[in-house]
Amino acid sequence: MSDQFRAPDPSYGAAPRPVEPLPPAEVTGQPSRVVVVPPSVPMVALLGPHDQLLATMERNLPSVEIFVRGNQIHLLGPELELDLAERLLDELLTIAATGQQLNRDAVERSIRMLREHVRERPADVLTMNIVSNRGRTIRPKTVGQKRYVDAIEAHTIVFGIGPAGTGKTYLAMAKAVAALQAKAVNRIILTRPAVEAGERLGFLPGTLNDKIDPYLRPLYDALHDMIDPESIPRLMAAGTIEVAPLAYMRGRSLNDAFIILDEAQNTSPEQMKMFLTRLGFGSKIVVTGDVTQVDLPSGIQSGLRVVRDILTDVEDIHFAELTAQDVVRHRLVGEIVQAYGRWDAAQNAGRERR
Repeated sequence: MSDQFRAPDPSYGAAPRPVEPLPPAEVTGQPSRVVVVPPSVPMVALLGPHDQLLATMERNLPSVEIFVRGNQIHLLGPELELDLAERLLDELLTIAATGQQLNRDAVERSIRMLREHVRERPADVLTMNIVSNRGRTIRPKTVGQKRYVDAIEAHTIVFGIGPAGTGKTYLAMAKAVAALQAKAVNRIILTRPAVEAGERLGFLPGTLNDKIDPYLRPLYDALHDMIDPESIPRLMAAGTIEVAPLAYMRGRSLNDAFIILDEAQNTSPEQMKMFLTRLGFGSKIVVTGDVTQVDLPSGIQSGLRVVRDILTDVEDIHFAELTAQDVVRHRLVGEIVQAYGRWDAAQNAGRERR
């Protein structure tokens, strides 16, 4: 947006925007659109403090000129990009109207979804509430994440497969807490293989909790984001929340429970079968893992890699694939995942040529 149309005061909203004549369409030779912002949505909520979100829109829509006059946003540019910009503003207005605060991440993700022509509306993805705690609401941030969450709701067993940072475990934990709060289940069981110790925990020093704590710490960390920390010891003492290594699941039948197996790429096929057959009445299972990060000893096949071939045609079991596009950590994490993916593909191609 041209500087002559910006508020001169660096603190956005402190002074009214100057009313400048817009370049007429016959002068620019470009199509134009006008989006009227309803009074219920403050302009600062849509454009951001100091026009930061407006700058994000301009940076991601370089062929569209954006002019703001009062509660009207004028758009000039090629028709296809105008369509995109108009739809983007409609999605952002829908999000802002819910009271949810917009940020740069929401704007960029909305543009990406619109460019990819996914069937879900960005507003539907970014306003989906899973669970809230201490004023913080956990939501999916990508289409892949929303489809994963929807699959957990619709199926008894769901496999969430994807790289680090895609929210596989975190979103499964949020759905588990939501199910517990809604009394859809009586308890949450969180487990993962302690492969680094060969699951021979008896040889490690300390109590059982001391032995398993390093392997289960990521699950505790997620749990503290979703449940008041002071209530977690009480819930664990009552058996409402159980965190245990996979080896401790053998021989049990788990009814009315939400069960999460994390780091499932480090299970053997036999361990995977053992875990899945723990499913009891009224229970739900979510299995998460990254098949590119297997830490099993050489010669042992990953149970997560073979389970799809075994269960792909079984009703009420769903395989959700998350990709680098679903990484919601720092922007560089997604780029690192993509770079390693390209490197792995090149290495495999080289081996095949040899």
